[in-house]
Amino acid sequence: MKSITKFSNSTLLLTLLLITTTYAANIEIRNECPYTVWAAASPGGGRQLNTNQVWNLNVPAGTVMARVWGRTNCNFDGSGRGRCQTGDCGGVLNCQGWGQPPNTLAEYALNQFGNQDFYDISLVDGFNIPMEFSATNGGCKRIRCTADINGQCPAQLRAPGGCNNPCTVFKTNEYCCTQGQGTCGPTNFSRFFKDRCRDAYSYPQDDPTSTFTCPAGTNYRVIFCPRGGSSKPYDNFPLEMVGEIV
Repeated sequence: MKSITKFSNSTLLLTLLLITTTYAANIEIRNECPYTVWAAASPGGGRQLNTNQVWNLNVPAGTVMARVWGRTNCNFDGSGRGRCQTGDCGGVLNCQGWGQPPNTLAEYALNQFGNQDFYDISLVDGFNIPMEFSATNGGCKRIRCTADINGQCPAQLRAPGGCNNPCTVFKTNEYCCTQGQGTCGPTNFSRFFKDRCRDAYSYPQDDPTSTFTCPAGTNYRVIFCPRGGSSKPYDNFPLEMVGEIV
């Protein structure tokens, strides 16, 4: 009886291991910006990425509310404590929580309804770095947000190193949709983001045109400053180039 029980437990463990391995995803995070980006991930932590450096994360099946973002103009000491101008996560290199706006987000949930992964690029926390989010096998939609949003940011939303979403600035239901589904809609500010990044979330209830699916088990790539888009930090743009919405 003991040998049967041992065999059964071993078989169950192997089965669970195979299932987890099958549907886990590798997230490749690549920095193609001409400047250093301190990549951050939840789950995952954080890492400094110089130009053309890559960080690979292995994310378990069933992971939800996950995100990847880039931090800029950071300064950390030998113990990994410091600050970033954008995307800071509690003053540590190895993030344990989410980043401080403005920061461009790659969001995903693995192995959900119908054995599908769900993924998106979100500007609900604003924008700091151009981004691409795609499946490494090329079988699903490649989404990008590479417009010159920092350079064209409306005056009311400007922030050092990036461009805030209006929810961050005004904190009202009109922009944050805090009172539930159907209580808010597009605004002039959200259209500013949507016109420049058609595939990205421009406000919290912008689901129909901003959420994409891929079969569970797909691996993904997040690129900061993908080729063919703007890669300039906000501070490089003269004020006369910055647009304003009235």
